[in-house]
Amino acid sequence: MKKIVFCILISFLFAPFINAQDQEINGMKKDAERTFKKDPKDTTKKIWKTGGVFSLNLNQGSLSNWASGGDKFSFSINSFASLYAYYKKDRHSWDNSLDLAYGFVNTTSLGSRKAADRIDLLSKYTYKLHKKWNAGILFNGRTQFDRGKAYEKTPAGADTSYTISRFFAPAYLLGSLGIDYRPVKNLSVFLSPITARYVVVTDKRLGPAFGLDSGKIVKNEIGAYLTTNFNTSISKSFNFKTRLDLFSNYRKNPKNIDVYWSNVVTAKITKYINFSFNLDMIYDDDTKNINPSKGPAPQWLQLMGIGFSYSFANRKI
Repeated sequence: MKKIVFCILISFLFAPFINAQDQEINGMKKDAERTFKKDPKDTTKKIWKTGGVFSLNLNQGSLSNWASGGDKFSFSINSFASLYAYYKKDRHSWDNSLDLAYGFVNTTSLGSRKAADRIDLLSKYTYKLHKKWNAGILFNGRTQFDRGKAYEKTPAGADTSYTISRFFAPAYLLGSLGIDYRPVKNLSVFLSPITARYVVVTDKRLGPAFGLDSGKIVKNEIGAYLTTNFNTSISKSFNFKTRLDLFSNYRKNPKNIDVYWSNVVTAKITKYINFSFNLDMIYDDDTKNINPSKGPAPQWLQLMGIGFSYSFANRKI
C-alpha cells in the first residue's frame, strides 16, 4: 500500500515536467515538418539556371554451341552526360555547357576496345546590343579521357595495335571575339573574324599526326570561326540538339575549312529509361588518316542505345 501511495505522489510531482517535455518534442516535430513558402512580395528574378542529363546504356550477349556462329561473349557500355549553367541579368548573358562521353566494347575475339571518348567545354559571354544581336566572347576546349588505338593485322595475320591519341593529345583550345545572333530562343549563331585556336599534343611522338612540326607540342592558328547551336524539344519526351563549328585558318589553306558537327537525339520511354542516338563528324585536313595510304577524310562516330537516363533540368538559383 505504501508503494502505491509513493508512486502516485511521484506521478503528481513529475507530471508537469513530463507534459512540458512532450510539448517540446511535438513542437520540434512540427518544426521539422514545416514547409516554407516564398513571400509573394519577393519578385527577385533568378539569374542562374542549371541542370543536365546523364544516360548509361548497357548491352550484353553470350553464345554457346550457336549454329549461326558469333562471339561467345560480348559486352558494351556507353555513358553520356550533358551539363549546363546559364546566367542572365539585364543585358548580360553567360552560357556554359559541358559534354562528357565514354564507352567501350568487349568481345571474345577482339578483346576490349574504346567506343566513345569526349570532353567538350563551351563557355560564352554576351552583351545584348539589340533584340537579336549580341557582342560576345567565347571559349571552347575539346579533348578526351583515355588512350586511343588503331588496330590492324600483321603480315602473319595476327592482331596488333598502336596508340594514336591520349588525354590532351590532341586537345583543341579556342578563344574567339565576335557577334552572336539569336533569331529565335533555341538557336544561336556566333560569328567571329578574329579567333585564336591552339592545337595541343602533349605526346611529341603523336604531334605530326595532327599537323604539328616534329618535336613541338603546341600549334597556334589564327582565323575565322562560326558556331551554330540549336536545341529543341519536339515534345515532352523527344529532344534534338545539334552543334556545327567551322574554322578557317588564315595562315594555311584558308579554303580548307575545319568542321566539327555534333548531333544528339533523345526520346524518353519511361521516367528513367530513354533511347539515345549520337552522330558526330569531324574534318580537319591536318589530321592524318588512320589508313596511311589515304589522305584526309571525315571522321564519323555513331552511337545508339536504350538505357538508364536521369535528368535534372531547369533548376534555378
